[in-house]
Amino acid sequence: MRTQQRVAIVTGAGSGIGKHSALALLRDGYCVALAGRSKEALEATAAAGPDAARALVVPTDVGHPDSVKSLFDKTLETFGRLDVLFNNAGMGAPGVLLEDITYEQWMAVVSVNMTGSFLCTKEAFRIMKDQTPRGGRIINNGSISAHVPRPNSAPYTATKHAITGLTRSTSLDGRKYDIACSQIDIGNAATDMTQRMENGILQPNGSLMVEPRMDVEQVAKSVVFIANLPLDANVQFMTIMATKMPYIGRG
Repeated sequence: MRTQQRVAIVTGAGSGIGKHSALALLRDGYCVALAGRSKEALEATAAAGPDAARALVVPTDVGHPDSVKSLFDKTLETFGRLDVLFNNAGMGAPGVLLEDITYEQWMAVVSVNMTGSFLCTKEAFRIMKDQTPRGGRIINNGSISAHVPRPNSAPYTATKHAITGLTRSTSLDGRKYDIACSQIDIGNAATDMTQRMENGILQPNGSLMVEPRMDVEQVAKSVVFIANLPLDANVQFMTIMATKMPYIGRG
C-alpha cells in the first residue's frame, strides 16, 4: 500500500510512552510502523488504533543493524516514505550499586538506548535525504535522566546523556538534507514503568518518597505537536514532566 500520507516509525511502540505516542500519531492521520521486541504487544497497539491499515507491525531489536534495516525497508516498501522517526525504545539496568553493575548489564542498556537510536537515525537519514519531498523529523526520547541521575542508574543516565549529543549532531548533520531533530525529556509519565513511584522511590539522601506522576497522554500530544511542525521550525529540546516531581531545586 503506497500512500502520500504522513508516515512515522515509533520504536518501543508496544507499551508506555511509545504505545501512547504511536496511537496519537495514528489518530492524527499518520501511517505508523510499530517497532518493538514483542509482536503480541505491537499487535495490541495496532488493534487499539483507529485504522489497522495504517499500522504496520514490525518486530524489531533496535540494537541489531540487520533488524533495524529490515524495519526501515519494510516501512518504505509499505508506505513509500518516512516523515517522522520517534527514537523511543529504551531500557534500564537493575537498580544496584554502580560497582555491582555487570558488563553484560551495561552493554544491554548501551545497545538499546544509544546504539539503537544511532542505528535508527542512520537508516532514517538514508530514506529522508533521497525522498520527494525531501527531509523529515527525528524525535529522540532523552528523559529527565539526560539532565540529572537517579541513584544507582549509571547505565541509563549515561546513555540518556549520550542521546543529547546524538540529538545535537543529528540536528547539525541533518541540515543539508532538510532533516530536523528534536529531543523530548520526559519526567514521571504515568506508565507501568513508573508505577513503583506511587509506593515510594529511592531519593539521593537515602529516603523513599512517593513522587507525583502525570498523564502519559500529555507526552503523546507533545510528540504529535513536534512531529507536525514545518521543517523550517524546530523544538530543539522540550522538557515535559509532572509539575511537582522532585527535579527543580535541591532536596
